[in-house]
Amino acid sequence: MKKKSFLWGLLLALIVAAGLLLYGKLGRGEGMVAVVSVNGEVLERIDLSKVREAYDLDVATDFGRNIVHVEPGAISVTHADCPDQICVMQGKLSSNGIPIICMPNRLVISIEGGDIDG
Repeated sequence: MKKKSFLWGLLLALIVAAGLLLYGKLGRGEGMVAVVSVNGEVLERIDLSKVREAYDLDVATDFGRNIVHVEPGAISVTHADCPDQICVMQGKLSSNGIPIICMPNRLVISIEGGDIDG
């Protein structure tokens, strides 16, 4: 009985330690760089861990116009002049994984660094 209790306690301690490490690594967004590009050309590289105050980036090109909202640890598209608005509906991007894409305006926002979601 004591051996089972010890093993359950050890397992619980390992799970808590792993959770704290994961939170510490991903929670602060260290090393995550948002790459904003249009038609394959990089316009901006933004280190999201260094952003202290939210701001908007106006991306106006021959293909269209997007407003990109940058905040500590996250980036999103808040306005697009394209008809489908899929890029706006994608919401905030805060970790490596599925990028925000506005096909009509040829805008791609992806995150380099950090860990892949999922």
